[in-house]
Amino acid sequence: MRLAERLLGLTLVGADWVFWILIALSVLSVAVMVERAFRMSGRSVDVDTLGRELFDRLAGGDVGGARRALSSVPSPESAVVLSGIDHFDRGAAAVSAAMAGARSRLRMDLERHLGILGTLGNNAPFIGLFGTVLGIIKAFADLAHNQSGGITVVMTGIAEALVATALGLLVAIPAVIAFNAFQGRIRRILGRVDALANLVMVAMYGPGANGGGAAKSGP
Repeated sequence: MRLAERLLGLTLVGADWVFWILIALSVLSVAVMVERAFRMSGRSVDVDTLGRELFDRLAGGDVGGARRALSSVPSPESAVVLSGIDHFDRGAAAVSAAMAGARSRLRMDLERHLGILGTLGNNAPFIGLFGTVLGIIKAFADLAHNQSGGITVVMTGIAEALVATALGLLVAIPAVIAFNAFQGRIRRILGRVDALANLVMVAMYGPGANGGGAAKSGP
């Protein structure tokens, strides 16, 4: 029973400290959203237009022209493909491996800090619920010490405690929405990367392609 009394004493501090934790987490969540939105901003690559130009140039052995076409469209997709074309003279395996490595690095960069949003989306409601439970415990404890206040004491305490649950949801819902939006953006970027990378491999090393040292690889 002594242990239960000690635990009760710890819970009687109320939910105020939980409010501050949730406020801090909301600031962290907004900071991550802004940073990721800035990182993923920029115009999307027109895969069809760029892909046709790359295919025509690479199929004709004009590697230098392909480099210039990619450099004229600064984007994550272009950077990945350029990393492969830079290894053109080393063969198809080197080109494919270089693009695969660049793609992996790009994915890690794009997904940086998204775990924070996912964690907040899943756990902020539970933190808020924990604060609500603490507030309800304190409300009933206050009633025990001030029975003359009646149900008003309990209802006031419960109303204040429920603010913690509302605050937890307020943190979680935008985090979940942003997490899903960023994941969708990442999938689209990586999809364009794969489309261009596969097209490059077909153009450079597919049936009937030059794919050899006779390509014009100048700047």
